[in-house]
Amino acid sequence: MFKLFCASFRKPGLINRPMAFLAVIIGVVAALSSAHHAKAATSFPDAAHERFSVAVSGSGPDIILIPGLASSAAVWDGAVARLGDHYRLHVLNLAGFAGEPAGANAEGDVLAPTVAALDAYIKAEHLDHPVLIGHSLGGLMALMLAKAHPEDAGRLIIADSLPFAGLMMGPQASVAAIEPQAKAMRDGVIALPADAFKAQQQATLARMATSDAHRGQIVQWSLDSDRRVLAQAFYEDLTTDLRPDLPGMKLPITVIYPVDVSLGQVPDATAAFYKAAYAGAPKVAFTQIDSSRHFMMLDQPDAFYAAIEAALN
Repeated sequence: MFKLFCASFRKPGLINRPMAFLAVIIGVVAALSSAHHAKAATSFPDAAHERFSVAVSGSGPDIILIPGLASSAAVWDGAVARLGDHYRLHVLNLAGFAGEPAGANAEGDVLAPTVAALDAYIKAEHLDHPVLIGHSLGGLMALMLAKAHPEDAGRLIIADSLPFAGLMMGPQASVAAIEPQAKAMRDGVIALPADAFKAQQQATLARMATSDAHRGQIVQWSLDSDRRVLAQAFYEDLTTDLRPDLPGMKLPITVIYPVDVSLGQVPDATAAFYKAAYAGAPKVAFTQIDSSRHFMMLDQPDAFYAAIEAALN
């Protein structure tokens, strides 16, 4: 089922669609060694009921950074180094990803309860309309927070994410059509033997980043993730459609997306795809990062963080 699903992205007419949600499906995100966090991460709400840990550093207006599926918080080390002198950064590590204890995510749903915990964190820390920056699955979670708690955030910066992952399968895709396949894939991810899972990650990562070194890091972080949490989170991602909710999101949204012509992507077609996906959002802007794949912060860090700084200004 997994190979059939991934093969569907290579059908004629689909080649110009972005590669973002191959990473969602496979559940891998790159991570670098974390050297810039000024404070140790603490569990929220506590270790026994953890939905995420958070490391806070820097000073200034608040920014919350959410990693993607199977991602370590360290994927945002470049942001900490570049933005920490001017902003107070709250970098999340989601429970069950990249060696983080599964906590409360060990059972039941993952995304909605984690978003509820993020709302609780924002209110408990008295954060004043923080900016949310989310990569891949983290971008979807930022949109979920804006829907459920519009009072929380002041701006969203979405890094290679869609309001409905099913759009990768075609403009007519629906949650009802995808749900049986997503369920089978979730169960298949959990059931895969460790060696088969590792081989699948390695085979898929060639399209996720341009550097061999980063691919090795990506594999390790995915292998260090709790398999049930990873599989359940990607199932929820695939079966969440926020397009009907976009018109109600009045805050500014910036979507940053990659284009890599070596993969057969056509810049104009890729731009049109993202703009159509976010057509309902009243305040949305787009920035394209050239010569990059899904992990823009690794492939083209200067261009990526320049795009974030421009969105913050």
